[in-house]
Amino acid sequence: MKLLIDNLQYANWSEPIFQQMNEGGVHAVHVTIAYHESFREMVLNLEAFNRWFERLPHLIFKGTTAADVLKAQKEGRTAIFFGFQNPSPIEDDIGLVEICHQLGIRFMQLTYNNQSLLATGCYEDDDTGLTRMGKQVVHEMNRVGMVVDMSHSADRSTLEAIDHSTRPIAITHANPHWWQAALRNKKHEVLKALTDAGGMLGFSVYPHHLKDGTHCTLDSFCQMVAEAADRYGAQNLGIGTDLCQDQPDSIVEWMRVGRWSKTIDYGEGSASDAGFPPMPNWFQDNRDFGNIRAGLLTAGLSDGQVDGIMGENWHRFYQTSFEPA
Repeated sequence: MKLLIDNLQYANWSEPIFQQMNEGGVHAVHVTIAYHESFREMVLNLEAFNRWFERLPHLIFKGTTAADVLKAQKEGRTAIFFGFQNPSPIEDDIGLVEICHQLGIRFMQLTYNNQSLLATGCYEDDDTGLTRMGKQVVHEMNRVGMVVDMSHSADRSTLEAIDHSTRPIAITHANPHWWQAALRNKKHEVLKALTDAGGMLGFSVYPHHLKDGTHCTLDSFCQMVAEAADRYGAQNLGIGTDLCQDQPDSIVEWMRVGRWSKTIDYGEGSASDAGFPPMPNWFQDNRDFGNIRAGLLTAGLSDGQVDGIMGENWHRFYQTSFEPA
């Protein structure tokens, strides 16, 4: 079976979801293990996942190296790779970057929508770029083998992270702004700089990032991917669905608000659709990746390009990103 990697999910984890990963032939998933948690709270989330690994070893195991993807493929299981959507677990301590890597964390966003100690989020009015701590944390992430993720960051901060990092970085779950003008989607100049530097873009199927939202067609999505392949090179593209399967609407409020505000931040939605939007009918869960593969072939991409986008490109990126420099 060809490699299949989804480089971002934040589901309400359950045995049925892990079983669906198995049925869908998903060999690796980058799982968000923290949004706004402190270091200690993040460790509790790791403890909870350790219990999943103990209970369901026939379905999932902890992934830390690119070789684990091939192990999962060979054994018919799914390797789970951990990442942060916010740098809050490292608090104000750069030494925790290495500790987190030792605990298995392989991705960290420098921001989640807001200004952080490291960089500016995409919802701030004034993007001041990487902070002094941010520049040093990027170097430390490069040193230990943790991927810099700028999925929720503002343009200047993202461009500075690309320039400042000695290793290619990633935007694990977003789409081009020229296709859908969501605030979180990335402008052409950002994607060009990212991919010119060897970085990776993971395409999101989260409806707020899609043209026509929930009603986005598979053809529209796949034609966008084909256009992105023409602009940036298919070898720099992958999938990062941002699947939030079975999550209650209260989790959206936690994601957007955390502890920083007393009022609801509607983010990319509005007061009328503050919860999770319905997924498009061609992607409901981990068993539907075949629809994307078929759609990409119909959109004119070659077998090799599609194999890369569905998993091989992320695997190659893992090979050069997760080990200490």
